Amino acid sequence: MKIAVNTRFLLKNKLEGIGRVTHEVLRRMVQNHPDDEFIFFFDRAYDEEFIYGKNVTPVVLFPPTRHPILIVSWFEFSVKRALDKYKPDVFFSTDGFCSLRSEVKTVVLVHDIAYKHFPDQVSFFIRKFYQKFQHRYLQKANQVLTVSNFVKNDLVDEIGIPARKIQVAHNGCSSNFSPSDSFIKKEIREKYTNGQPYFFYVGAVHPRKNVHGLISAFDIFKEKTNAPHQLLIGGRFAWQTGEVKTAYDNAKHQKDIQFLGFVEEEELPKLIGSAFAFVYVSFFEGFGLPLLEAMECEVPLITSNISSMPEVAEDAAILVNPHDVNEIVNAMLQYFENEDLRQEKIQNGRLQKEKFNWNKSAEIMYDILSK
Repeated sequence: MKIAVNTRFLLKNKLEGIGRVTHEVLRRMVQNHPDDEFIFFFDRAYDEEFIYGKNVTPVVLFPPTRHPILIVSWFEFSVKRALDKYKPDVFFSTDGFCSLRSEVKTVVLVHDIAYKHFPDQVSFFIRKFYQKFQHRYLQKANQVLTVSNFVKNDLVDEIGIPARKIQVAHNGCSSNFSPSDSFIKKEIREKYTNGQPYFFYVGAVHPRKNVHGLISAFDIFKEKTNAPHQLLIGGRFAWQTGEVKTAYDNAKHQKDIQFLGFVEEEELPKLIGSAFAFVYVSFFEGFGLPLLEAMECEVPLITSNISSMPEVAEDAAILVNPHDVNEIVNAMLQYFENEDLRQEKIQNGRLQKEKFNWNKSAEIMYDILSK
């Protein structure tokens, strides 16, 4: 089988979200199916680490997709010409987009349709692009893959994609994530918090992620307890961040809140694994991969009771209404006051994480591509 793949999110030292899923799935597909030919379509110079085997042919297609107009040009002209040239059996697009002009059978992977629920939190041009093209891409595709049952139902309800056309392949977790031993925990806490315990969040710093609500809740937690705990926030600032800045400026305990920026891949498992608790109270997620990473690191969770997060976390988390700051505060207090509860959630996480596996996900996707 000859498989062409959209790999434009495989970026050196910038694997976030779509890029990470693409990396984990394709690495396994290439290595598990050495008799198949894979053609990777990049939109800029690529790193050799993403060429997973001798059966991969990398192709750079102009232009770099840094604007919606360039995205359309890339798919409708560059990708279309490349598909005509290489004549693959199937085209696999890992970001939900595809070429409307190509007749090659196509499978798209959709991570979420957040723009439908939070249009004001997407830049003007990106919003218009999604509104004009997303439903056309999904209708054009022969098969749609999603990362959660929540996203599958969302596609059915919001865009009208038939359920029979959609297959769920949950995300998995990189083997880099594992529990931190006492030495690493001590080292990380001394490095970042002068030895004190901390709540941790990692992800984009963006209003939809409710980082401002987390900051406000942590500030109230500190007022109520005078605990030594700190709050570490990992991730790049993305799009609108005004609410986050306002929450931080109004916090009485700013000295106990740190923005770490983008966290390197080698450091992230240690930061998660050394946390007192992992807090991820987003307003919307298609999956919520950091929740699974925290479970792999055996850290108790606080997460939202909406969208995909209950599906991923289940009994490994205290579930809260992310719109209610007091519920987030109370969850922090429960872990602070009840060590048995923390250990119970950690144990539940050990069981829950077994449901998610990159090898299983890769084979589900490969099976769809084969069919």
